[in-house]
Parts: sequence; C-alpha cells; structure tokens
Amino acid sequence: MRHEVVAIDGPAAAGKTTVARLLARRLGYLYLPSGAFYRALALQALRTATPLDDEPALAALADATAIEPRVVEGECRLFVNGADVTDLLATSEVSDAASRISVFPRVRQRMVVLQRRMAELGPLVAEGRDMASVVFPEAAHKFYLDASLAERARRRARDLRRLGEGADEAALARELERRDRRDSSRAAAPLVQVEDARRIDTTALGVEEVVERLLEAMGRR
Repeated sequence: MRHEVVAIDGPAAAGKTTVARLLARRLGYLYLPSGAFYRALALQALRTATPLDDEPALAALADATAIEPRVVEGECRLFVNGADVTDLLATSEVSDAASRISVFPRVRQRMVVLQRRMAELGPLVAEGRDMASVVFPEAAHKFYLDASLAERARRRARDLRRLGEGADEAALARELERRDRRDSSRAAAPLVQVEDARRIDTTALGVEEVVERLLEAMGRR
C-alpha cells in the first residue's frame, strides 16, 4: 500500500535535507533522504575500488549489495550489507562519487525501486532531485527548494567543517556549479522543477521559516 508522499526536490545544499527532516518530524511522517541511497552505493564502490565511470560494474555492484533503509527511533537509517553506514555518507568524497554514479540509468533504476518501497512503510517526506519527476510523480505535495550559489557554498562549507574537513567556499561554489550542470543535463532523471511543484527560495530564510511555508502550502498550519 502506498501512503501519502511529500516530494521535495532541488539542487545540492539548497536546504532540502534539514527542511525535509524537520517537516517529517512536525507531520509525524517518515523521512526519506533519497541521495543517501546513491551515497551508500558510492561508499561501497569506493570500498571495493569499483570504477565510478563503469555503468555495468556499478549496476552489478548494486545488485550484489544489500542497501536497506530501516526506521530507527523515527529516523531513516541506511544499512549496507547489515552495517549502519548513515554517519559515513556526508563526506565530500562520497558526495562527489554519488553524483558521478547517479548519471547512469541502470544505477538509478535500482535505487528507485528501493526508494519507492519506503512509501509502503507509512506517510513519507522524500527529498532529492527526482522525487516529484520520477520516483513519486503522484505525490500529494510537491516542492522545489533553491538558493543562491554563494549561500549554498556557505552552507556546504559549514557542514564540512562540522565533519572536521577543510572547506574553501570558492572551490565549493565551483564544484556545486559543476554538479548542477551534471544533475540538470544527465539523460536519466535530470534535475527539473515539475510544473505542479511550488518553488521556494531559501537563500534568506531560516529552516523554521521554510518549514512553515511548506506547512501553509499543504494546509497543515
């Protein structure tokens, strides 16, 4: 059985993850960080030295890897071959590798199957780049979050510093630009704002403000 889905799309570092997690908590819904599935596979590819440009090898790796979402204390955690890898997925190396492997249709096909299974567990807030366009086109509520490139680079730098990584905002802005081009131009499920999604610019908004706007649009305030 499919439950109600709130689909949130947008480019990297636009605030989707933080907003979606808080929105799910406010609604009492499950939270699906769709990019985590790609990062989990990317982590496994890095661990096994699988080339990130070899689509057949990556598809075979996906078939051979048990990527399982589990709800732990109301939070979606990802397990790879039985081990919780959630806290290993936020590094810049894994994030970049995930962006590279996500361009391949055969990889995306396998991830979409896993993502859709989450909607069978309960009402869901799903965030990513193709939640409304591909994974959950029938979602009851669709949003597209965006922010200026400078603000997105600032946020990414802040997150990396929290992980103990060095962060050059100018370099991060260039990388985000490259990632935007890659995500928007890929043949398989490119990043787009679907026609019936509501766009929200988060550049000058706090997380709570964004969540309130989403709740208002949903008629849940």
